Amino acid sequence: MNTYEKVTALLDQHQARYRVVEHEAVGQTDLISEIRGNDLNQAAKAMVLEVAMPDGAEARYLLAIVPGDCKINFKSAARAIGGKKSSFAAPEKAQELTQCVMGAVPPFSFDDRLALRVDSRLRDVGTLWFNAGALECSIALDVNDYFGVVGEECCAEIAAPVAATA
Repeated sequence: MNTYEKVTALLDQHQARYRVVEHEAVGQTDLISEIRGNDLNQAAKAMVLEVAMPDGAEARYLLAIVPGDCKINFKSAARAIGGKKSSFAAPEKAQELTQCVMGAVPPFSFDDRLALRVDSRLRDVGTLWFNAGALECSIALDVNDYFGVVGEECCAEIAAPVAATA
């Protein structure tokens, strides 16, 4: 089963309200949001982070989900799973853990080695938009149904708004 099939099966299992939108293959949040017609803050941007743990413990991996109009706060993301600091995981490791090319990663973890944290700003966006395991396929999902699937305990403050440039 590929990632898209895993996502839709999970959503169907939870009787979530969603729709699939096919489009050109774009893995950049601002561009795909424009194509899909969603507000940037409704886009679920997924990033795989490597988190340094205290006392020399083995690093953990985190799937951090932030609004498209925000950037990741690496320190807050690390703290959300008990770590000290975090950085982007190596692309090969991220692809191994998500089974997706970057830009197509959905806001769900299907690997026990990959913890999930979702920025609390996404709680209030109404409809969550994300690429669903393929660059040419997105899903629009009712945000309450999303948190019904992943659980409220995944919520954390892990992002900061991107400052506007003049």
